[in-house]
Amino acid sequence: MLHVDRFATLLCGYCVEVQSGMTVLVNGPVDAEPLFLELQAAILNRGAWPVLRPRFYAEGDGYLRSAEGEQLESPSAADLAALEKVDRIIDISSVSPHVSEPPSPGAVEKFAKSRGQVARLMRSRQYCITFWPTEYAAGRAGMSLQDLEEFVQSALFLHSETPADEWVRLREKQQSIANRLSEADELRIEADGTDLTLRVGGRTWINSDGKRNMPSGEVFTGPLEESANGVIRFSIAAALPRLAVPPIEGITLRFKDGVVEEASADSGEELLMRMLDTDAGARRLGEVGIGTNFGIDRAIGVTLFDEKIGGTVHLALGQSYPETGGTNTSLIHWDLICDLRPGGRLTADGTPLQENGQFLF
Repeated sequence: MLHVDRFATLLCGYCVEVQSGMTVLVNGPVDAEPLFLELQAAILNRGAWPVLRPRFYAEGDGYLRSAEGEQLESPSAADLAALEKVDRIIDISSVSPHVSEPPSPGAVEKFAKSRGQVARLMRSRQYCITFWPTEYAAGRAGMSLQDLEEFVQSALFLHSETPADEWVRLREKQQSIANRLSEADELRIEADGTDLTLRVGGRTWINSDGKRNMPSGEVFTGPLEESANGVIRFSIAAALPRLAVPPIEGITLRFKDGVVEEASADSGEELLMRMLDTDAGARRLGEVGIGTNFGIDRAIGVTLFDEKIGGTVHLALGQSYPETGGTNTSLIHWDLICDLRPGGRLTADGTPLQENGQFLF
């Protein structure tokens, strides 16, 4: 059984550090009611004010199909005002059971622009994004609900009576990885269908330790914008958060001087091309990340987990994180994951750092 009380305590304490007098916004799917209620109690016990906003799964997809003009291009004044008045945000995600055909041309781009304004305001607050396991999400992952709950507990270290202590230990391990990578100039990623080089010299590596994502477990930076050359095949299906469409399978991208020049996919290629054509920055990289959470041992079709798998690397097309030194701008930030565990290798300036998904230092 999922330790929902530990889950709520971890989010309110370690992740967003709720303090007396604060206002805490909690967003999430309606069937995350047990976590909503535990969070409400935990927030109140800290002397803060909870604002609970459950949402329907088909809400975003329905909005995308019915909205027009300014409704697509900018968020409502009420949504912006609500974000401006809160001190902390906890955003609960899940897998939408409402899967539709790809949205109409132009809608994705406009919706991305609208979400970008919300995301920028959200990043100005202390926030954390997490996940609630459901029957539908379990079925999509080929698991029972009980197995998915156990998977979530393992990824979040909820089996420990003090999960926050486990996250502090992971932070320390990740810092040693970030320190080593900060010395590197050129990274080379090799795997089945993959041989890609990119440069990271002078960029800042971020230790993602569960403060913004729960679960987390990665170190990441922004590669030099014109440095990516070669080909990479993303062996893990690529989800599109906030859009109720099937994941895109088997994406292969060929880069030249930092720009995607060729792209293909085993399924969903039309939507892939639409994402790449969002704007000029959508064909450049905004992030390279290395997964370090070995409590996550398989992909479940949820980027929040899949990009953290120990033994994987992920590249994000689009917007860079300014704190890394990255300068690419785009309406999208789309994480794509390459599994290095079956025979892959990651090297830095010619020295192997990881083989078959295992760190060598």
